[in-house]
Amino acid sequence: MKKSQNVMIKGTKEGLTLHLNDQCSFAELKKELDEKLSVHHMDQEESPLLSVRIQLGNRYLTSGQQEELKELVRDKRNLVVEEVSSNVVAKEEASKLQKESEVHSIAAIIRSGQVLEVSGDLLLIGDVNPGGTVRASGNIFILGALKGIAHAGCTGNHEAAIVASFMTPSQLRIAECFNRAPDKYPEDEQHQMECAYIDESNQIVIDRLQVLKHLRPNITRFKGGF
Repeated sequence: MKKSQNVMIKGTKEGLTLHLNDQCSFAELKKELDEKLSVHHMDQEESPLLSVRIQLGNRYLTSGQQEELKELVRDKRNLVVEEVSSNVVAKEEASKLQKESEVHSIAAIIRSGQVLEVSGDLLLIGDVNPGGTVRASGNIFILGALKGIAHAGCTGNHEAAIVASFMTPSQLRIAECFNRAPDKYPEDEQHQMECAYIDESNQIVIDRLQVLKHLRPNITRFKGGF
């Protein structure tokens, strides 16, 4: 009977992809991986550095076990591990992802000196007064006037956006980028619901809300559209 393969090596334009069997023991996996990489290394000894992506399938590995696999690959001088991916996530990571995808709906007025911070998207029904601050790891939607500070993507999400019915902030922040408001808004300017996002030059710009669905098609999980 032909022995099943626990390790399959496929060459791509970017380098190598290692498909690892998720049914065998970790010890068997490491043994076969070392054997096959050793043979490959002998064939490719004079080649330049190759990028390696490891796909675990439905196998969960601890950070220590992942490091063992990376070390095994790194021992072959021309191989560099770029990524280790799995279809399985730890309970803590799954809980974190769930929190980051939640939309927190809050009806309140954020007054001077107050700070409202959520993990995920923020839907604020109310105003942010001068001196008030709202922060979210995701997007910020304000059904009211934004006159204070809004910081979307505060954990580093550059795709986050800020939307407000009346956009006259003292400061806008998205990830590590920030944009100060002009010293004075024209009194006769007709305001409409606007959005703020990071453009291709890594600057925060304010534009009509209608452009957002084209720039950020996955901006929201709500059904319907702008």
